[in-house]
Amino acid sequence: MRVLLDPRRPSSPGARVGAGELAELYAPPRGRWVRSNMVTTLDGSAVGADGRSGSVNTPADHRVFALLRDHADAVLVGAGTVRDEGYTRVRPTRRSPVAAALVVVTGSGRVPEGLRTPTEGRGSGLLVTCEAAGARALSRARSVLGEESVLVCGDDRVDLAAALDRLAERGLRHVLLEGGPSLLGTALAAGAVDELAVTVAPVVVGGDFPRIVTGPALAAPDGVALRPHLLVEEGGTLLGLWRVRR
Repeated sequence: MRVLLDPRRPSSPGARVGAGELAELYAPPRGRWVRSNMVTTLDGSAVGADGRSGSVNTPADHRVFALLRDHADAVLVGAGTVRDEGYTRVRPTRRSPVAAALVVVTGSGRVPEGLRTPTEGRGSGLLVTCEAAGARALSRARSVLGEESVLVCGDDRVDLAAALDRLAERGLRHVLLEGGPSLLGTALAAGAVDELAVTVAPVVVGGDFPRIVTGPALAAPDGVALRPHLLVEEGGTLLGLWRVRR
Protein backbone atom coordinates (compact mmCIF):
# COMPACT_ATOMS: atom_id res chain seq x y z
CA MET A 1 0.00 0.00 0.00
CA ARG A 2 1.31 3.48 -0.89
CA VAL A 3 1.24 6.42 1.53
CA LEU A 4 0.18 9.58 -0.31
CA LEU A 5 -0.21 11.86 2.70
CA ASP A 6 1.00 11.55 6.27
CA PRO A 7 1.49 14.95 7.97
CA ARG A 8 3.26 13.26 10.86
CA ARG A 9 6.00 11.93 8.58
CA PRO A 10 6.37 14.14 5.48
CA SER A 11 8.52 11.63 3.59
CA SER A 12 8.38 11.31 -0.18
CA PRO A 13 4.83 10.68 -1.41
CA GLY A 14 4.26 7.19 -2.74
CA ALA A 15 6.35 5.38 -0.12
CA ARG A 16 5.15 1.80 0.34
CA VAL A 17 4.39 0.38 3.78
CA GLY A 18 3.97 -3.14 5.07
CA ALA A 19 1.27 -4.55 7.33
CA GLY A 20 2.97 -3.48 10.58
CA GLU A 21 3.55 0.09 9.41
CA LEU A 22 -0.02 0.32 8.12
CA ALA A 23 -1.36 -0.78 11.51
CA GLU A 24 0.73 1.92 13.15
CA LEU A 25 -0.60 4.56 10.76
CA TYR A 26 -4.17 3.66 11.69
CA ALA A 27 -3.60 3.41 15.45
CA PRO A 28 -5.93 5.81 17.32
CA PRO A 29 -4.67 8.26 19.94
CA ARG A 30 -4.70 7.26 23.59
CA GLY A 31 -7.79 7.95 25.62
CA ARG A 32 -11.36 8.09 24.37
CA TRP A 33 -11.71 8.17 20.60
CA VAL A 34 -14.68 7.75 18.27
CA ARG A 35 -13.83 6.92 14.67
CA SER A 36 -16.32 6.22 11.92
CA ASN A 37 -15.60 3.96 8.95
CA MET A 38 -17.53 4.35 5.71
CA VAL A 39 -17.07 3.49 2.04
CA THR A 40 -18.23 5.61 -0.89
CA THR A 41 -18.15 5.25 -4.66
CA LEU A 42 -16.65 7.93 -6.87
CA ASP A 43 -20.15 9.29 -7.52
CA GLY A 44 -20.93 9.55 -3.81
CA SER A 45 -22.98 6.43 -3.13
CA ALA A 46 -22.59 4.68 0.24
CA VAL A 47 -23.81 1.39 -1.28
CA GLY A 48 -23.58 -0.60 -4.49
CA ALA A 49 -26.33 -1.35 -6.97
CA ASP A 50 -27.69 -4.05 -4.62
CA GLY A 51 -28.20 -1.52 -1.82
CA ARG A 52 -25.38 -2.91 0.36
CA SER A 53 -22.06 -1.31 1.17
CA GLY A 54 -20.38 -4.70 1.00
CA SER A 55 -20.78 -4.78 -2.78
CA VAL A 56 -18.42 -1.82 -3.25
CA ASN A 57 -15.74 -3.02 -0.83
CA THR A 58 -12.32 -3.71 -2.36
CA PRO A 59 -9.38 -5.86 -1.13
CA ALA A 60 -7.64 -2.72 0.19
CA ASP A 61 -10.81 -1.68 1.99
CA HIS A 62 -11.11 -5.13 3.58
CA ARG A 63 -7.54 -4.84 4.89
CA VAL A 64 -8.14 -1.47 6.50
CA PHE A 65 -11.58 -2.56 7.76
CA ALA A 66 -9.86 -5.38 9.68
CA LEU A 67 -7.19 -3.01 11.04
CA LEU A 68 -9.79 -0.56 12.31
CA ARG A 69 -11.61 -3.34 14.13
CA ASP A 70 -8.33 -4.58 15.61
CA HIS A 71 -7.84 -1.13 17.17
CA ALA A 72 -11.44 -0.87 18.45
CA ASP A 73 -12.89 -1.79 21.83
CA ALA A 74 -16.43 -1.52 20.46
CA VAL A 75 -18.12 -1.50 17.05
CA LEU A 76 -21.10 0.86 17.10
CA VAL A 77 -23.80 0.34 14.48
CA GLY A 78 -27.46 1.09 13.88
CA ALA A 79 -30.02 -1.72 14.00
CA GLY A 80 -31.01 -1.17 10.35
CA THR A 81 -27.43 -1.67 9.20
CA VAL A 82 -27.16 -4.83 11.31
CA ARG A 83 -30.14 -6.24 9.42
CA ASP A 84 -29.21 -4.96 5.95
CA GLU A 85 -25.54 -5.95 6.09
CA GLY A 86 -25.94 -9.22 8.00
CA TYR A 87 -23.89 -8.22 11.04
CA THR A 88 -23.01 -10.77 13.73
CA ARG A 89 -20.93 -10.45 16.89
CA VAL A 90 -17.27 -9.72 16.26
CA ARG A 91 -14.68 -12.50 16.10
CA PRO A 92 -11.20 -12.09 17.58
CA THR A 93 -8.19 -11.91 15.25
CA ARG A 94 -4.54 -12.82 15.46
CA ARG A 95 -3.66 -9.16 16.05
CA SER A 96 -6.51 -8.62 18.53
CA PRO A 97 -7.31 -11.79 20.53
CA VAL A 98 -9.95 -9.89 22.53
CA ALA A 99 -12.81 -9.22 20.11
CA ALA A 100 -14.52 -5.84 20.06
CA ALA A 101 -18.01 -5.61 21.50
CA LEU A 102 -20.85 -5.19 19.01
CA VAL A 103 -22.98 -2.26 20.18
CA VAL A 104 -26.30 -1.83 18.38
CA VAL A 105 -28.28 1.41 18.56
CA THR A 106 -32.06 1.19 18.22
CA GLY A 107 -34.92 3.43 19.31
CA SER A 108 -37.38 0.53 19.29
CA GLY A 109 -35.54 -1.65 21.79
CA ARG A 110 -35.88 -4.70 19.53
CA VAL A 111 -32.91 -7.08 19.53
CA PRO A 112 -31.70 -7.69 15.94
CA GLU A 113 -30.71 -11.18 14.87
CA GLY A 114 -27.04 -10.23 14.69
CA LEU A 115 -26.91 -9.78 18.47
CA ARG A 116 -28.48 -13.19 19.01
CA THR A 117 -25.54 -15.05 17.48
CA PRO A 118 -23.75 -17.52 19.78
CA THR A 119 -21.31 -15.83 22.13
CA GLU A 120 -18.70 -18.60 22.11
CA GLY A 121 -15.54 -17.34 20.45
CA ARG A 122 -17.00 -13.90 19.78
CA GLY A 123 -17.12 -10.50 21.45
CA SER A 124 -19.89 -9.31 23.72
CA GLY A 125 -23.10 -7.75 22.47
CA LEU A 126 -24.78 -4.63 23.83
CA LEU A 127 -28.03 -2.90 22.93
CA VAL A 128 -28.33 0.88 23.28
CA THR A 129 -31.88 2.21 23.34
CA CYS A 130 -34.07 4.80 25.05
CA GLU A 131 -37.03 5.02 27.43
CA ALA A 132 -39.43 5.57 24.50
CA ALA A 133 -38.91 1.94 23.49
CA GLY A 134 -41.34 1.06 26.28
CA ALA A 135 -41.24 -1.24 29.27
CA ARG A 136 -42.32 -4.34 27.32
CA ALA A 137 -39.58 -4.01 24.67
CA LEU A 138 -36.95 -3.29 27.32
CA SER A 139 -38.02 -6.33 29.31
CA ARG A 140 -37.78 -8.55 26.24
CA ALA A 141 -34.36 -7.20 25.34
CA ARG A 142 -33.07 -7.86 28.85
CA SER A 143 -34.46 -11.39 28.79
CA VAL A 144 -32.50 -12.07 25.58
CA LEU A 145 -29.23 -10.27 26.31
CA GLY A 146 -29.14 -9.93 30.07
CA GLU A 147 -29.73 -6.95 32.34
CA GLU A 148 -26.20 -5.54 32.00
CA SER A 149 -26.24 -5.70 28.20
CA VAL A 150 -29.12 -3.28 27.65
CA LEU A 151 -28.17 0.38 28.04
CA VAL A 152 -31.05 2.86 28.26
CA CYS A 153 -29.68 6.27 27.24
CA GLY A 154 -32.14 9.08 26.68
CA ASP A 155 -35.87 9.60 26.94
CA ASP A 156 -37.54 10.22 23.55
CA ARG A 157 -34.50 9.20 21.50
CA VAL A 158 -31.09 7.64 22.05
CA ASP A 159 -28.60 10.05 23.61
CA LEU A 160 -25.35 9.07 21.87
CA ALA A 161 -23.14 11.20 24.11
CA ALA A 162 -24.56 9.48 27.18
CA ALA A 163 -24.18 6.08 25.49
CA LEU A 164 -20.50 6.74 24.78
CA ASP A 165 -20.01 7.75 28.42
CA ARG A 166 -21.56 4.45 29.50
CA LEU A 167 -19.31 2.50 27.13
CA ALA A 168 -16.21 4.32 28.43
CA GLU A 169 -17.19 3.40 31.98
CA ARG A 170 -17.00 -0.24 30.88
CA GLY A 171 -13.53 0.27 29.41
CA LEU A 172 -14.78 0.55 25.82
CA ARG A 173 -12.91 3.72 24.99
CA HIS A 174 -11.96 3.25 21.34
CA VAL A 175 -15.27 3.15 19.47
CA LEU A 176 -15.61 2.37 15.77
CA LEU A 177 -18.86 3.63 14.25
CA GLU A 178 -19.63 1.59 11.13
CA GLY A 179 -22.93 3.15 10.12
CA GLY A 180 -25.32 3.50 8.75
CA PRO A 181 -25.47 6.99 7.27
CA SER A 182 -28.30 8.10 9.57
CA LEU A 183 -26.43 7.10 12.74
CA LEU A 184 -23.28 8.82 11.50
CA GLY A 185 -25.27 11.98 10.79
CA THR A 186 -26.73 11.90 14.29
CA ALA A 187 -23.30 11.32 15.85
CA LEU A 188 -21.73 14.20 13.89
CA ALA A 189 -24.57 16.51 14.85
CA ALA A 190 -24.00 15.61 18.50
CA GLY A 191 -20.28 16.37 18.22
CA ALA A 192 -19.53 12.77 19.18
CA VAL A 193 -17.17 11.86 16.31
CA ASP A 194 -13.43 12.53 16.43
CA GLU A 195 -12.36 11.09 13.10
CA LEU A 196 -13.75 9.78 9.81
CA ALA A 197 -12.12 6.86 8.01
CA VAL A 198 -13.36 6.96 4.43
CA THR A 199 -12.67 4.57 1.56
CA VAL A 200 -13.25 5.82 -1.99
CA ALA A 201 -13.93 2.82 -4.20
CA PRO A 202 -12.94 3.23 -7.89
CA VAL A 203 -16.44 2.60 -9.24
CA VAL A 204 -19.50 4.58 -10.35
CA VAL A 205 -22.98 3.13 -9.69
CA GLY A 206 -25.44 5.89 -10.54
CA GLY A 207 -28.94 5.61 -9.10
CA ASP A 208 -30.48 7.43 -6.17
CA PHE A 209 -28.53 5.84 -3.31
CA PRO A 210 -27.72 7.35 0.10
CA ARG A 211 -24.47 9.16 0.84
CA ILE A 212 -22.27 8.20 3.79
CA VAL A 213 -24.09 10.80 5.92
CA THR A 214 -27.84 11.39 5.82
CA GLY A 215 -30.23 13.44 7.93
CA PRO A 216 -30.59 17.18 8.63
CA ALA A 217 -27.88 19.60 7.52
CA LEU A 218 -24.94 19.68 9.92
CA ALA A 219 -23.98 22.97 11.55
CA ALA A 220 -25.55 24.92 8.69
CA PRO A 221 -24.36 26.60 6.59
CA ASP A 222 -20.77 25.37 6.86
CA GLY A 223 -21.15 21.76 8.00
CA VAL A 224 -18.59 19.92 10.14
CA ALA A 225 -15.01 20.96 9.33
CA LEU A 226 -12.31 18.31 9.10
CA ARG A 227 -8.61 18.16 8.31
CA PRO A 228 -6.76 15.39 6.42
CA HIS A 229 -4.64 13.15 8.61
CA LEU A 230 -3.73 10.22 6.36
CA LEU A 231 -4.21 9.14 2.75
CA VAL A 232 -3.13 5.80 1.29
CA GLU A 233 -3.79 4.01 -2.01
CA GLU A 234 -3.80 0.49 -3.37
CA GLY A 235 -5.19 -0.84 -6.63
CA GLY A 236 -7.01 2.41 -7.36
CA THR A 237 -8.76 2.49 -3.97
CA LEU A 238 -8.16 5.63 -1.91
CA LEU A 239 -8.37 5.34 1.87
CA GLY A 240 -7.93 8.12 4.38
CA LEU A 241 -8.46 9.55 7.82
CA TRP A 242 -9.98 12.98 8.38
CA ARG A 243 -10.08 14.47 11.88
CA VAL A 244 -12.83 16.75 13.07
CA ARG A 245 -11.61 20.26 13.80
CA ARG A 246 -12.47 21.21 17.39
